[in-house]
Amino acid sequence: MTNSADHSWTHAGHGLPDAEPSLNTTAIATGLQLPAGFAAIAEDAELGPAITNNLARVEKQLREAIANSDPLADATSRHLVEAGGKRIRPLLTLLCAHLGDASLPAVVQAAVVVELTHLATLYHDDVMDSAPFRRGAPTAHEVWGNSVAVLTGDLIFARASILVSELGSRALGIQARTFERLCLGQLHETVGPRPDEDPVEHYLSVIADKTGSLVAASGQLGAIFAGADEGYEEVLVEYGEKVGVAFQLADDVIDVTGIKVKSGKSPGTDLREGVPTLPVLLLRKAATEGDQSAVELLKLIDGDLTSDSALAAAVAGLREHPVTAESWVVARAWADEAIAALAPLPEGVVKTSLSNFALAVVDRAS
Repeated sequence: MTNSADHSWTHAGHGLPDAEPSLNTTAIATGLQLPAGFAAIAEDAELGPAITNNLARVEKQLREAIANSDPLADATSRHLVEAGGKRIRPLLTLLCAHLGDASLPAVVQAAVVVELTHLATLYHDDVMDSAPFRRGAPTAHEVWGNSVAVLTGDLIFARASILVSELGSRALGIQARTFERLCLGQLHETVGPRPDEDPVEHYLSVIADKTGSLVAASGQLGAIFAGADEGYEEVLVEYGEKVGVAFQLADDVIDVTGIKVKSGKSPGTDLREGVPTLPVLLLRKAATEGDQSAVELLKLIDGDLTSDSALAAAVAGLREHPVTAESWVVARAWADEAIAALAPLPEGVVKTSLSNFALAVVDRAS
């Protein structure tokens, strides 16, 4: 029998590798930059430092949560955390907590849970979509293969589940229902709409599940663990659902605008991979209604897009077609509805920041 003292394993693989340096939250906070739309936070003398310091705590706890004494699991789990990210979901948790007592320690743990849940889904999504890159780095399945990538996603979700279980049954229920919707959204995207189902409505329901559900849970958990007025929860859930949909719709349009610097996403990625997005769905609808320009453009989009020149032509054609402008209108309508949902919240930096974020979501490439 091997003595446990003779190797580096800890129970269930938990624990930092021996060479893991101590993480300093002050250093992390110094390097943080809030995403677009959250300028009001940075400008507030009290809220700014509070949010930044808690974001640093989230970052530290994220790395501790995914650290693993098994070298392979440690490397694969770190892959996306170290690639960066906007940390929108934990930021929303921390921000909404300021509707109550944001200093309560459970607030930061809830923020870590939502980001771990998000990261877990990214590993799975990238395998499902055969995506070659994520956040500017090769995806985990490109480096280690599909099986390792899926298991890493499972492992990270397990860590999220451990943390959320410590927060109590209500938080566990919210996370479980949210993850159920994330899975159903991916399933429905994979199988596509039923013959009697409108493709656009089907797609909106998919992104409500895949994106809106976790954004909604993020704000809700922040309010719950800060002891905020219970009436705010429903407001934040509705806001999160709608702003999440607006965010994904804007991503759809960004993919066909050719703007890579702002989005960090190569134009046409979704077209080349055959991922259904709103502009293409609207184009198909226009073609069935007799729009000849849509018919001709679809021939290009549904053709061979493996060459860069063919992809560039498809991107240019779709960017100039009226369905792209129409897609922006739809995205902005969801953002407007998200802002309208905030009406019951008290006036202040929290409400202003949530509103500004919804505007920023749909103005990233306009």
